[in-house]
Amino acid sequence: MQAGQVPSAPVFVDSPLATRASAIFERHAKEIEQGDVLRQALNSKELRFTETVEQSKAINRLSGFFVVIAASGMCDAGRIRHHLKANLWRRNATVMMAGYQAQGSLGRILLDGAQRVRIQGEEVDVKARISLFELYSGHADASELVAWLKARTPVRQRVFLTHGEDAGLGGLRGRLAGLIPHDKIIIPRLDDAFQLTPSGSLVVELNEPRRLKSEKIAHLDWHNDLARLLLDVNQAVSAAADERGRAAIIRRMRRALENKDA
Repeated sequence: MQAGQVPSAPVFVDSPLATRASAIFERHAKEIEQGDVLRQALNSKELRFTETVEQSKAINRLSGFFVVIAASGMCDAGRIRHHLKANLWRRNATVMMAGYQAQGSLGRILLDGAQRVRIQGEEVDVKARISLFELYSGHADASELVAWLKARTPVRQRVFLTHGEDAGLGGLRGRLAGLIPHDKIIIPRLDDAFQLTPSGSLVVELNEPRRLKSEKIAHLDWHNDLARLLLDVNQAVSAAADERGRAAIIRRMRRALENKDA
């Protein structure tokens, strides 16, 4: 905006926690890299912080160009859901995801190209442009994780790789080849338990039955299937030519439910 590359417009930070965190960063601006630039941005006339729910809701009554930065929780929680419900149907809106979106989350469903979604019990058509800003993350990437471990070698006992999807965990294990013996790298599964002993031996306790099968973890489940079915049913009913056609669709659905054990 300062360079004139985009129109000057209000930028709302719509998160009480982010507001408090920004105040801490500004207080310690001298201690961080490019702190002067940060302080200038935080005091920009375009930047506005919201606190109350009423202030948050008022944003979506604005017209014209504006930017909202809201806490996401991968779009499954937080004020972002209100903004999505108010703006996803707008063709002139852009939703930019900041960072990774887990399988099954609303953020991932939008990135995967959903045409309609359910938010707070309401159906919303997705007309906005959905994009991903992958570089915005406070987490270390694979090369940084490998460097961190390399600085701590030799590893006398075990390394546990957690908090990732299968492809990412497998890729990181491969990157560690030659640095850490393969048998010292553990990728736990849900409900695994380990006893770490002073001698370095590892006792594995398997809690059976497991709450979820491995292939079901971090994947779409019946909740996602049900939401998609409800969207499809509503679309079919709405698209029916007349009252008679809509009634016929509903009758067929009722017969299917009544004969579910057949």
